[in-house]
Amino acid sequence: MTETSSGTVAPLTELDDAVRTFVEDFASSWESTHNARMDGRVLGLLMIIDEPFVSSAQIAHLLQASTGAVSMSTRSLVSVGFLKRHTVPGDRAHYFRVEDDVWGTFLSGEREYLRRMKGAVIGGLGIIPDGAAGPRTRLRNAERYMTWLEGYHRKMLLDWEAYRDSDENGKQ
Repeated sequence: MTETSSGTVAPLTELDDAVRTFVEDFASSWESTHNARMDGRVLGLLMIIDEPFVSSAQIAHLLQASTGAVSMSTRSLVSVGFLKRHTVPGDRAHYFRVEDDVWGTFLSGEREYLRRMKGAVIGGLGIIPDGAAGPRTRLRNAERYMTWLEGYHRKMLLDWEAYRDSDENGKQ
């Protein structure tokens, strides 16, 4: 949103070439790790623009993308903790935002994935026949891994926050 001569705030309507290049470079890097390119475009856009929140229609316009593609990407990014939904009272449009520490927010939200995956693995352990040593070993190791990762995850988040907030890391 930009301030107009009358003092009102107008929504961002176009991206300059440098921002567009950043969004596409970010999306390319995102895609190189087997993630959806459109998810990377949406996340890159919301990270680089100076807007408190953006509607899905505005995201589609700025990225020159279909509303369906934006809807799928925002849903995916919300589910893994990269985006947050934002509501505007009296407005039925869908709005989204990123936290200032989008990576720390993702790391925090990743715990939900671990909890769900561990639940699925435990469910699998309950249906394995007694004589199926291979599947039982694989699922036990998966359960142990999820348990270990949950504990380490908490430490990793604390370590990240300490690193992020330390003066020696060139705070902006």
